[in-house]
Amino acid sequence: MSKELVFGHQNPDTDAIVAAMAFAYLQRQLGNDVEAVALGEPNEETSFALRHFAATTPRIIKKAGSEVDSVMLVDHNESQQSVADIKDLTVTHVVDHHRIANFETVSPLFYRAEPVGCTSTILLSIFNENKIEIPAQLAGLMMSAIISDTLLMKSPTTTEKDRIAIKTLAEIADIDFESYGLEMLKAGTNLDDKSEAELIEADAKTFDMAGKKVRIDQVNTVDIEAVFERQAAFETAIKADNQANGYDLFVLLVTDILNSNSEALVIGEPVEAFEKAFNVKLNQHRAQLSGVVSRKKQVVPQLTAAF
Repeated sequence: MSKELVFGHQNPDTDAIVAAMAFAYLQRQLGNDVEAVALGEPNEETSFALRHFAATTPRIIKKAGSEVDSVMLVDHNESQQSVADIKDLTVTHVVDHHRIANFETVSPLFYRAEPVGCTSTILLSIFNENKIEIPAQLAGLMMSAIISDTLLMKSPTTTEKDRIAIKTLAEIADIDFESYGLEMLKAGTNLDDKSEAELIEADAKTFDMAGKKVRIDQVNTVDIEAVFERQAAFETAIKADNQANGYDLFVLLVTDILNSNSEALVIGEPVEAFEKAFNVKLNQHRAQLSGVVSRKKQVVPQLTAAF
């Protein structure tokens, strides 16, 4: 078998980077030549986890075709969220926990999708099924990914399987996941040294909704009002991004990780779809979304239905 690359989505979060590292490790234990790479710089939260467990950050690529013919995808499947030349590559494996959209292959492949809170939860099952032990360092990183995606098990995406996985991995890593998890999540809320243009791309994903190009970015914080003190600058950055990339609607979801609420800044058209999805009226382009913390479960499905 020739070498393959494994990677998560663009603008990678902790799960995208860690899942690639975990799946690459597993594949190597099975005798395959696989390297984990990333489709962007790790964010502050991910960097905190990598530093804490003394792990090397995967190298960053923009295209894969100059290196390999085949790739493995983790934590995504939609082509617009993947590597730039994904249509020129053969996808041999997918491990994901999101909706399936804009995805098709010529040949059969390994596809594992489960409705859980995190890709790393699925990967724990695959390790167990193959009777492969997880090193303590990797266990700590996989635990970090689950903490990130489930907001320390506060997100409605959290399942019993995620709860068991966090505890199992924490035991292997020999760490108190609750105190570590809060420290890691808070590390990801340091926004002061980031520009508005950087923040609107930090955790952004593009979705096709009834032919409209919808961009949704999520920023975690412990002080929503402090973020919106920069609203005018955010609006300028978003309008420029919409124009440059052809986005019809841009939703900036600002999430309070301590109180499990969000407020959205919505720029573009049709805003009526957003208002219909959440039964709100935008005021100065903003709307409060009580109890909303998950883009995957509480924003994307509702917006898709409204469109």
